[in-house]
Amino acid sequence: MSLVQQLNQKALAKGVPLSVHLDVTYRCNERCEHCYLEHDDRGEMSTAEIRTLLDQLANAGVFFLTLSGGEPLVRLDCFEIIEYARSLQFNVKLKTNAILIHEKEAQRLKRLGVEQIQISLYSHRAEIHDGITKVQGSLDRTLEGIRVLRSLGLKVSIANVLMRSNSNDSESVRALAAEFGAHYTLDPTITPMIDGRRDVLRFRASASEVSDVFHNAALVGDLEEFCTPPAAVDDSIREGLPCSAGHTACYISPYGDLYPCVQFPLACGNVRRQAFAEIWRDSPQLREVRSIRGKDLETCSVCSHLGTCTRCPGLAYMEGNMRGPSSVDCEKSFIRTGIPSAGMMAGATNGSISARSLVQIQLPA
Repeated sequence: MSLVQQLNQKALAKGVPLSVHLDVTYRCNERCEHCYLEHDDRGEMSTAEIRTLLDQLANAGVFFLTLSGGEPLVRLDCFEIIEYARSLQFNVKLKTNAILIHEKEAQRLKRLGVEQIQISLYSHRAEIHDGITKVQGSLDRTLEGIRVLRSLGLKVSIANVLMRSNSNDSESVRALAAEFGAHYTLDPTITPMIDGRRDVLRFRASASEVSDVFHNAALVGDLEEFCTPPAAVDDSIREGLPCSAGHTACYISPYGDLYPCVQFPLACGNVRRQAFAEIWRDSPQLREVRSIRGKDLETCSVCSHLGTCTRCPGLAYMEGNMRGPSSVDCEKSFIRTGIPSAGMMAGATNGSISARSLVQIQLPA
């Protein structure tokens, strides 16, 4: 068992919020077509409020701190926030598009000891990447930011979101990451807007495009392992937690709203009106989330994929039921293994998209 796994186990046993994702702003210098956020400033927390919040997080036992947005570097106090977070000994991860990172900014991130910088890269082709971000020249600026960060030895993770417009570019983006010596992640999930609107879902890659990726060893590794049929579900899985959201991790918006996760928009309190520790300990919404075990999930509890599915309770919540299946994750499990999920089989009676995928997806032989 790794050290991080041991930390998570101890945090879970003691009710400690080990990880917090904090968006310091929703403002952004890009307008990515698939983004789940509105970018107006509706009264984000001040520097002083964020410093106070960071004090509270440190006192509550938080160790891993992700600072994100929007684009966090559009805040003039972003480096001040990072510096204060590091003074409190947080392990800091920064999510950015990197177009505001030059030599001076990279040097400062290096001096501050930021653990990792995650950077979104949609394509190796400017017409595709810039078409997604709606900012001409953004690919060149992002690549230059990655170059200068890596030249200083900083850890960079390139996040590649799979969409219809860039579905043929994943291998080339992975190759770019390898050239830079950066970690590469591929995510086929497009989420609804944080307010629940679903119009951005039109940018999701098709089932056949996801299938092409999921059966490409260069992108997912060992195909036999990745695509193996699910193992038998035992009691430890049925008694297990669906997700770490609300258990050892949570999300806080620029306006102080606290949620179980950035993809789980169940409002649990606001740190401007109540201390973080009180919300974490006493929120009725968090208590409900924490009460759910695998055996309590509607449909999923009897599914053979229960122990291996990437089911997101936040996506299930946005579909109407945090205890129900996430149709997107049902589809991904089927695409990986060729075995329909219980959610897809149940959907065969009501004409859901997941059920139709059962006959539409052409899996490799």
